[in-house]
Amino acid sequence: MTTPQDLYRQKLASPADAVRQVRDGDMIIVPTGVGEPPTLLTALSEQRRDFRNVKVAQILAMRKYAYIDPETVEHVRHVALFFGGATRAGGQEGWIDFLPNYFSEIPAQIERGQIPAEVVFSMASPMDAHGYFSLSLGADYTMAAVAKARAVVLEVNPNVPFAYGACHVHVSQVAALVENEAPVMEVGLPKIGVVQEAIGKYVADLIDDGSTLQIGYGGIPDAVVMQLTHKRDLGIHTEMIGDGILKLVESGAVTNRRKNYLPGKSVATFALGSERLYRFMDRNPSLEMHPVNFTNDPALAGLNDNLVAINATMQIDLLGQCGSESLGHAPYSGTGGQSDFVRAANRSRGGKAFIVLPSTAKGDTISRIVPSLSPGTHVSTSKNDINYVVTEYGVAQLRGKSAKQRARELIGIAHPAFRAELTEQAKRLKLL
Repeated sequence: MTTPQDLYRQKLASPADAVRQVRDGDMIIVPTGVGEPPTLLTALSEQRRDFRNVKVAQILAMRKYAYIDPETVEHVRHVALFFGGATRAGGQEGWIDFLPNYFSEIPAQIERGQIPAEVVFSMASPMDAHGYFSLSLGADYTMAAVAKARAVVLEVNPNVPFAYGACHVHVSQVAALVENEAPVMEVGLPKIGVVQEAIGKYVADLIDDGSTLQIGYGGIPDAVVMQLTHKRDLGIHTEMIGDGILKLVESGAVTNRRKNYLPGKSVATFALGSERLYRFMDRNPSLEMHPVNFTNDPALAGLNDNLVAINATMQIDLLGQCGSESLGHAPYSGTGGQSDFVRAANRSRGGKAFIVLPSTAKGDTISRIVPSLSPGTHVSTSKNDINYVVTEYGVAQLRGKSAKQRARELIGIAHPAFRAELTEQAKRLKLL
């Protein structure tokens, strides 16, 4: 009988050989963030000129691998599902493709063939005695791609946690394996300043004991987290688990006891944090990592009563439309899970969706609250979905308010230096 250990040995390969699972014209699916496999992507970069018309699709690439190169896009091209520092410039210059999406719907797009998925490259935990690996760092859309792909290639690393949940791949599903013992990339908490602290306090004051949290990435969401350590019986149902959530768990604020959907469990779809976070995730029965069509589905996430969603934007107009992912027409990030969780919180009994932003940019010279979004701005959260908006000057609750009421609310939390100008512009637009 062939054992899982026999299969492991048979499929173990050098990085250069493992990359040969890719064929011309293939789409390679790579997990979110630190779930990306550096050994495999480095080998692909080194061999990129041997391929034609290969694409690599990923949310939030963490490293600028050599294949992310305008000179070799006819060989291997990056397809961004969300831009980050490694891919933003290429997206703005047009040689990195952008695929608009709701994070929660990427698995369905893969299943339906709208996003091809011939190959999967992913980090993985060591194999357990039953032949299973855990894709704990990024279950996201990767599990849907595993089910669809011709070839699954895993980079096995002892520093990747073996997490529970629907994030496991059996060795029989794998075409090739490579090994790497380097530490998993660590991502620290964003810098939190006075403005972020002020916004965080407004939001924290509106979060009740027993709430279930979704927390986006960024200085303001983490500023909220830092002010929740005294709360009781919080729950976690989020897309990203990071060090902020770990601090809440360690403080005793998170127990998941009062969750009415998956009580007792913190639920997430990808991890982005420190080595301490990754250790916390390893075989922890209180945490489950699930695909994003489970974590971010508004109908499922909204089954949690008192769901609180905290996400950041860059600009908001007086109707409540949020431009969270572009600077005018120039792409900056992506929709991610913001729209998913705003809608989920709106469905939740007692739910609250917060959009947070500093009132100004560029040293207080530009108001982030504007009469109309800048031309070409990508709308991330619509006027119909918006609920709470928070700046360092206060809270505007917009849901159920008229256009005129919204304008007054938002002008009231704008930077004082811009309120008179915004009022005049609102009058010209017949909003006041």
